Amino acid sequence: MARELLSAMFALDSEHRFYLFIDQAPTESMNLPNIEIVQVFPERPATDAAVANSSRSIGDMVQLYKAVSNAPLDLMFFPAVYSWFPVPLKLPTVVTLHDAIAEHFPEMIFPDWKGRLFWTLKVKLALWQCQRVMTVSHAAKAEIEQYLGVRSESIDVISEAPNKLFRQIDNPTACQDLRRRIGLPLNGELIVYVGGLAPHKNLQGFLEGFALARESQQLENVHVVLVGDYNGAGFHSNYGELQQLANDRRLKGRVHFTGFISDEDLVILYNDAMAVAMPSFSEGFGLPAVEAMACGTPILSSNKGALPEVVGDAGLFFDPYDITSISRAIKDMSTEHDLRHRLSNVAVSRAGTFTWERAAELALRHLEGAALRG
Repeated sequence: MARELLSAMFALDSEHRFYLFIDQAPTESMNLPNIEIVQVFPERPATDAAVANSSRSIGDMVQLYKAVSNAPLDLMFFPAVYSWFPVPLKLPTVVTLHDAIAEHFPEMIFPDWKGRLFWTLKVKLALWQCQRVMTVSHAAKAEIEQYLGVRSESIDVISEAPNKLFRQIDNPTACQDLRRRIGLPLNGELIVYVGGLAPHKNLQGFLEGFALARESQQLENVHVVLVGDYNGAGFHSNYGELQQLANDRRLKGRVHFTGFISDEDLVILYNDAMAVAMPSFSEGFGLPAVEAMACGTPILSSNKGALPEVVGDAGLFFDPYDITSISRAIKDMSTEHDLRHRLSNVAVSRAGTFTWERAAELALRHLEGAALRG
């Protein structure tokens, strides 16, 4: 998300000069006239320090602090709280929080007290230093206000968007080839989930709902595909429990784990899918939903968090705490072909309302306001 937002922001017609602090070699896309690249060389890259039970070293933070102090900045913007580090107190700062799920469901996020402590310290220090918070939906704003105590008037809302790679395609051969490569049945309808395998994603509940729906004998040709990394990068992962559930006699051979797959393959899989599942107890935005919608794929969606706000009329909603509600939505999506066709048409047009250019324009307007207020 951060890369897409920043790229779109740099491409806007503005008079601003951007200082980009990076800890890896710059890419060709960063070499723009309005960008000043400041490369730092920490002991550990931000991607490693961002996991739940990790932190930056004192030396790394001092190096980053000095790099920012030496630059003529009017504002410091962190596009994700993961990348936050201390900056001079006199420098106005904006930090992006995509949600407050870790604070809302800590027992589902952190496997131990150490991870929870490090995460809490990171977030509290970032909030203590920043003047404003940016987030990606009105539901996320409400969650941040409720669970982190940030005042509503200090939170600005933008959005996310699908990469232009995600689009409708008509290539049955590519679909069959992908199914062979990632071990999916060559025949049958697919309900696809894309994302982490953490408990708050409610995949156990979704699979229980799928098992209940299969009892009707109308879903013999339907399979569930779980796409995502098996480990949790310091956060909880439900992979073991999900695998055990998938081996249950009610679901044997009907649930498939692919691990990580590339965006290029995701485009094909979304287009091949009957529906994409978003069963979470909460989402700050739900980017896989709009990616799938851009491919014309309807959504089987939880009615919690930002999902109703994002999915709109492009999906069927269920109560993620109610297995019967989940089962009913799966059956309706699987058996009512006219409904699926109607939802598919709505999905494409709705996905078109989410663009990174619009998100960047909103973000830049909020950042300009923060810099003026000081």
